[in-house]
Amino acid sequence: MTCIAALERTFLAHSVEKDTVLAQLRHSRLDCSPGCAVEATISLIDGKWKCVILFHLLRGTARFNEIRRRVPSVTQRMLTNQLRELEADGLIVRQVYAQVPPKVEYSLSPLGRSMEPVLLALKSWGDTNGDVFGKTGDSVDQAA
Repeated sequence: MTCIAALERTFLAHSVEKDTVLAQLRHSRLDCSPGCAVEATISLIDGKWKCVILFHLLRGTARFNEIRRRVPSVTQRMLTNQLRELEADGLIVRQVYAQVPPKVEYSLSPLGRSMEPVLLALKSWGDTNGDVFGKTGDSVDQAA
């Protein structure tokens, strides 16, 4: 039996420069077989940077540029999109302060905080096995 996952995304991503609206899909209902819980979870954290962003937010609240400094390889546009999707999925909270210049802070929601064991397990696995793929900081330090 195949997993029937109804993915409906209703949030809108706005382009500041062109003031265009790009409709994107959001997860609203998942009617699946038992193995689909993994698929549903992965669908929330898919994307190259979402797990990395969530991992850095485990430290606590951070502003946009602070996150960008922690993840230097991500582009501004991609970081913005990933943060919007994480917020729309309820994994992070975006707090906007009414001041000039605008101040925006991101933090984990209770749902996002519940991902902590998963993120720490991913880090542990990467620390243990990353050298096989040449992707850990330890293997880079040893190679230098």
